[in-house]
Amino acid sequence: MLTKNQLIPLTITGMTAEGSGVGRYAQEGDSSGMAVFVPFTAVGDTIKCRILKVQSRCAYGKVEELITRSPDRLATVDCPVFGKCGGCAYRHVSYEAELKCKWQRVADALHRIGGLDIDPAPIVGCDRPDRYRNKGQYPVTAGPHRPLIGLYAARSHRIVEQHDCLLQPTLFKTVLDVVGKWAKRANVPLYDETTHTGVLRHIYIRQGARSGELMVCLVCTSGKLPQTTRLIDELKEAVPSLTSLMVNLNKEDTNVILGDSGFTLYGSDHITDRLCGMTFRLSPLSFYQVNTEQAERLYTLAKQAAALTGDETLLDLYCGTGTIGLSMAREVKQLIGVEIVPQAVEDAVRNAQENGITNARFLTADAAQAAAQLKKEGVRPDVVIIDPPRKGCDEALVNTVARMAPKRVVYVSCDPATLARDLKRFAEQGYVTKQVTPVDMFPRTPHVESVACLSRNNAL
Repeated sequence: MLTKNQLIPLTITGMTAEGSGVGRYAQEGDSSGMAVFVPFTAVGDTIKCRILKVQSRCAYGKVEELITRSPDRLATVDCPVFGKCGGCAYRHVSYEAELKCKWQRVADALHRIGGLDIDPAPIVGCDRPDRYRNKGQYPVTAGPHRPLIGLYAARSHRIVEQHDCLLQPTLFKTVLDVVGKWAKRANVPLYDETTHTGVLRHIYIRQGARSGELMVCLVCTSGKLPQTTRLIDELKEAVPSLTSLMVNLNKEDTNVILGDSGFTLYGSDHITDRLCGMTFRLSPLSFYQVNTEQAERLYTLAKQAAALTGDETLLDLYCGTGTIGLSMAREVKQLIGVEIVPQAVEDAVRNAQENGITNARFLTADAAQAAAQLKKEGVRPDVVIIDPPRKGCDEALVNTVARMAPKRVVYVSCDPATLARDLKRFAEQGYVTKQVTPVDMFPRTPHVESVACLSRNNAL
């Protein structure tokens, strides 16, 4: 039996969904061995591993010594806080190796959880695996000499100082530097999570990847901030693309970053950006994919899976602000979007109007309510798009969609495990999974999206 602090030799043979390496340590009389999970390792590494925690069926460790390097390993790691913050999982290996791990993760989920006898299509990699994000959210607290601004360490709310995350545009560092200096000079009370005191909690930055417009949003417990005129002048000078400076009010003792209300200090209360040839209006609370280039590829794959001819009624569940459905609206007879969040529906309606789309309507409802309303109206969708949160769909939703009897279902997923579970549920309702294509929306992190194409009774 392994024990805490024990040193063992270990060869890494696989990767977990979180991006940790896994090897098996076999003791006498144990042919299969116990799984040992070790962060920041790569398939092919041989290491001396120090055991940190032992459970009944697995153990967790750390690298004490790297004996043999995996061919996937990079010579150097280019981020000074890699392994300290909770962001990247794959910055120590080549991007090709990362894509291979993510493809395998989707394949394993389809086979083991979904019970499907298909492999995913080749993964769609990102041309720009660094500096791809259009949004950053940075917690703030008091440091020993200046405001501490950065990213949370893994599985904690301890802030690791970092102004120049390699996943974010370099412009974001300029914003953080200016706001940090203002907060120190103006003696802005900084938030303390343990006492729930202070004013400035987060700095939220959003940039239109196509438009270049920049929004800076200060998440605060109070709207009373000192020297804001000077802050505006300094941000405008340092960042000529500044379009919006806002304050978002969040007084709650919560892990949720943004509150429900706020006001504008400078410029507009929104920025705009272009995606799939359309213009979208983005407020602080608007959902918008953080990787614009990959989002366009994802939506193109979803449109191909929908196989639209121009005569379809398209139902977009979990439509948010309408981006996926609106990108297909000109290819269908009518688009119906369903979203339970009223503000998102308002944004979707506005986005349709601003892009001259007249064949779309949006319902504020959950899927079951929408299905009942559409049935009452005699409306039957030909194609249904589902883009659920990470937890996937509950079984009732799968049953609701199946009762609508669309010809095709397009499932956009951000979690391979829940996708595979839901594809199995759809199979029980007569829907065959024709293809699953992984898309690397979030390079260097453990996350991977997928687009699945399903057809009823194996129809084309």
